[in-house]
Amino acid sequence: MKIFLTAIAPRRTRTKSEATDRLLADYIERCGRYLPCESQTFDDETGFLDWLTKQAGRGPAYAILLDSRGQQFSSEEFAARFGNLRDGGSQRLVLAVGPADGWSAPALQRANLLLSFGRITLPHQLARVVAAEQVYRALTILAGHPYHSSH
Repeated sequence: MKIFLTAIAPRRTRTKSEATDRLLADYIERCGRYLPCESQTFDDETGFLDWLTKQAGRGPAYAILLDSRGQQFSSEEFAARFGNLRDGGSQRLVLAVGPADGWSAPALQRANLLLSFGRITLPHQLARVVAAEQVYRALTILAGHPYHSSH
């Protein structure tokens, strides 16, 4: 399985934050110890959906869209869901931070899962870091690594 951490952020609105960029890169590198993982940013939702369609392997990519209306999971529940996808043969898992005004109906229809980190609003860069950390946490839970139990 390959993991993609993606975000919709038009170039004109992207802000550079060395701190969040470093954190994101660090968690992606950590995830890479378990599964290939990369980050991708798109200018708009259409570009993201086109890219997502092209990510099919034996089956379509499994798309998890971050949305405040989505399901909430504990870290253990998220890890179990993640493990089921991995063990069930999913080749590509995409976690996506959506556009500032929310996901469109076609994007919501394409989603395999809507995931919420709660009702709070996070800036894109921070949401990406939280998503990356939760993916890393899930991978360590599945591997029996003590990272999760020490927090």
